[in-house]
Amino acid sequence: MQNMQTYFDGLKLYGDDFGPERIVQWYEEEKNAYAQLVDDPETEYRYAYDALNEHHGFQHLGIRKYDRVLGLGSALGHELKPILARCGEVTILEPASDFHQSDIEGVPVRYVDPSSTGELSFGDRTFDLVTVLGVLHHIPNVSFVIKELGRVLKHDGRILLREPIVSMGDWRRSRRGLTKNERGIPIRLLREMIDSAELVPIREARCVHSLTSAIGQKLNRSMYNTTWAVALDDLLCRMPVWPVKYHAVSVWQKLRPTSVFYVLGKAETTRY
Repeated sequence: MQNMQTYFDGLKLYGDDFGPERIVQWYEEEKNAYAQLVDDPETEYRYAYDALNEHHGFQHLGIRKYDRVLGLGSALGHELKPILARCGEVTILEPASDFHQSDIEGVPVRYVDPSSTGELSFGDRTFDLVTVLGVLHHIPNVSFVIKELGRVLKHDGRILLREPIVSMGDWRRSRRGLTKNERGIPIRLLREMIDSAELVPIREARCVHSLTSAIGQKLNRSMYNTTWAVALDDLLCRMPVWPVKYHAVSVWQKLRPTSVFYVLGKAETTRY
């Protein structure tokens, strides 16, 4: 195995170079981990990123109808609510059976179990819209899955992608509120993966600043479900003063945008 410092320096993505056996092991460890993390009988599950997704994603899609929509790791499908009225057939690729249901607010949905290899069981150019919001960092072979997303996207389709771009701490140890294997994807590597999949960023925006998240914890408020807080977060993240180190080891290095949001299209049909 590579020296771990190579991964913490953001030069390589941990897990992306795993062989088949370790990929399957990772999949089994993560399969139900998020569902178990949010399973609290005393608290109703509530999706926490509606305003963030609208600000950086859905409002940039226009008003077209999406006949075939894929949600990758979309749990209960709450992230799709803003565009359900414009969706035809909705498919959710979700490993945790606890999240499987027949519809989202009356709109029928088909749940499909993912492959442990990351291969998508759909034909080329199947979907008009794909959402992959906070999912890829739970997957080992990220570069392969992004290529698969590009393969199943229609020539004029769109992908909404949001992922953490920081290490999320030392994944070799147990971390409160996180699953065993999740780690962020260095933005330089993510850009390379997107390009290799023949996808083009229509929009790239850093988001989820550590200050915004800290204020939300202090106020016990869901900041990324709040329009004004997301607008403030956007302003904070646009400031060119923040450190860009992948694995932070000091308080100053932790003061930064922690995620990126993309609206992606196919390279063959999208102008730079």
